[in-house]
Amino acid sequence: MPTLLFNKPYEVLTQFTDPDRTGHRTLAEFVPVPGVYPVGRLDFDSEGLLLLTSDAALQHRLSEPRFRIPKTYWAQVEGLPTPGALSQLRAGIQLKTGFTAPAGAEALDGEPPGLWVRNPPIRFRAQLPTSWLALTLTEGKNRQVRRMTAAVGLPTLRLIRAALGPLTLGELLPGEWRPLTATEEAALRVPARPSAGVPLRGR
Repeated sequence: MPTLLFNKPYEVLTQFTDPDRTGHRTLAEFVPVPGVYPVGRLDFDSEGLLLLTSDAALQHRLSEPRFRIPKTYWAQVEGLPTPGALSQLRAGIQLKTGFTAPAGAEALDGEPPGLWVRNPPIRFRAQLPTSWLALTLTEGKNRQVRRMTAAVGLPTLRLIRAALGPLTLGELLPGEWRPLTATEEAALRVPARPSAGVPLRGR
């Protein structure tokens, strides 16, 4: 039963079909492996780490909120994070759908090293600086990172999932995938919280 690690490009649906015939790209363009399904969701306008598996038990473990599997995201935001904003993110944010769980939140020293260029690029506003945050969540509310950063005055311009449990993107470029090793699959069943500043190995 294969489990795959995929670096989802920007503006690709996290599914193998386009039922609404929007013309959007789908996973079928990149992953020619039958019988695997996405673990959780990654928004159309988000990028980065996505697991696909045929193992129903593993999919349940990674998707079920009570297991609290940590997921680390890099968010390029409009504005500069203050200590107060970071403290709010760490403590939890009141959203319309409820209060978020405490999160890991760090301001990164510039763009994550080895990060690929997005096509198309974000729209810059010359009068406003941008900065990068690393956020580690243990829940998955709809568009949660974007809603959290907006709530503290830092709208998200670009969002990348960098890690899920002990897994990172490593050297995978957008559109590339690889099978997990037996050791990696075993580690997913007892995941450890990653560092918020997850590097891209060897890049």
